[in-house]
Amino acid sequence: MSNHAKRTFFASAASAIGIFLIAGATGAAQSSRYVPPRAADGKPDLNGIWQAMNTANWDLEDHPALAGLPQTGAIGAIPPGQGVVEGGEIPYRPEALAKKKENLQRRLTADPEVKCYLPGVPRATYLPYPFQIIQGTKQIMIVYGYAEANRTVHMDKPKPEPAPIDSWMGRSHGRWEGDTLVVDAAGFNGEAWLDRSGNYASDSLHVVERYTRVGPEHMTYEATIEDPKVFTRPWKISMPLYRRLEKNARILEFRCVEFAEELLYGHLRRPSIQK
Repeated sequence: MSNHAKRTFFASAASAIGIFLIAGATGAAQSSRYVPPRAADGKPDLNGIWQAMNTANWDLEDHPALAGLPQTGAIGAIPPGQGVVEGGEIPYRPEALAKKKENLQRRLTADPEVKCYLPGVPRATYLPYPFQIIQGTKQIMIVYGYAEANRTVHMDKPKPEPAPIDSWMGRSHGRWEGDTLVVDAAGFNGEAWLDRSGNYASDSLHVVERYTRVGPEHMTYEATIEDPKVFTRPWKISMPLYRRLEKNARILEFRCVEFAEELLYGHLRRPSIQK
């Protein structure tokens, strides 16, 4: 075999091997893509009890450990954590960033979570408690244990503009994009915070959430947050959510109102009459 023939042979062989390896890798990637179980209507089955396992409720951004009240010691401290904000930083307007810093200084009494107010969206998802998805064809219910919060995701109605009423949890409308549940939420009252570090939004908040099952016991959660009064541009958070696997897993009601009464109404107590 001539040198030219040898070079041609080995080049053809290398090309064939390369094509084989690429095809094999592509096939492996396609075969490894998770196919979620289906509900009765053929859509991915999101039913179950899920929970975020991160420190996003303390702070959406990267944060060190911080002290709480002196008398609570390590129990009341904030654990360090990695952020869930894509790009690393929330794009505040200058005046809104000043408000966020003020919130941080007042967080031990001003955070709506301290007062047992409803957590809002997206914060309800990454509170340190489980929540349950109950999936129907016309509505999807999301039930949270904290403060007995819940949401109805309307799958059968077009999104009204604007939302008929503002509320803590807003109004949610959903649709399917392939195997991803997309939830469009608006109509918020602007009172909820996004975490315990004072990150917040106004009544112009608009959240688009994406729930995608990527394994038997976990899904990815993404939320794009838009509020022109507070932020210079839309920004996104993302995190995994994990299924609770205990045989007796259930949502327990965290009725926290009674624990907040002193903070909210203690100043209204009638002083005792000294005889």
